[in-house]
Amino acid sequence: MKIAVTSKGRDLGSAVDPRFGRAAYILVVDPSSMKFEVVDNSGNVNAFKGAGIQAASMVSDKGAEVLLTGFCGPNAYKTLQAAGVKVVNDVSGTVQEAVTAFQEGKLLFAKNANVEGHW
Repeated sequence: MKIAVTSKGRDLGSAVDPRFGRAAYILVVDPSSMKFEVVDNSGNVNAFKGAGIQAASMVSDKGAEVLLTGFCGPNAYKTLQAAGVKVVNDVSGTVQEAVTAFQEGKLLFAKNANVEGHW
């Protein structure tokens, strides 16, 4: 299983970036080994529109089955759901803390987006 986590930096000690589509980076983590790939999301940071959909597509293309983030808008949420990626909203702390909390069953899957579009 791979877990995608929005991040303000390029390592596991970085803070979770609360914004999904406009996060600085997305770390795709293998929770069994904690090995990860850094996905540069800078192309979406200043996008006029569609940042969440583009980021959702990248997450799916990297093979992630779960996304841990702070806030996910409706279009990104629908795109992730269509790709079979489960979303966990309202995540904070470091990337490593978020992955550990998910592994320990402390985080719940979202049933809906938790912000309006263009947040």
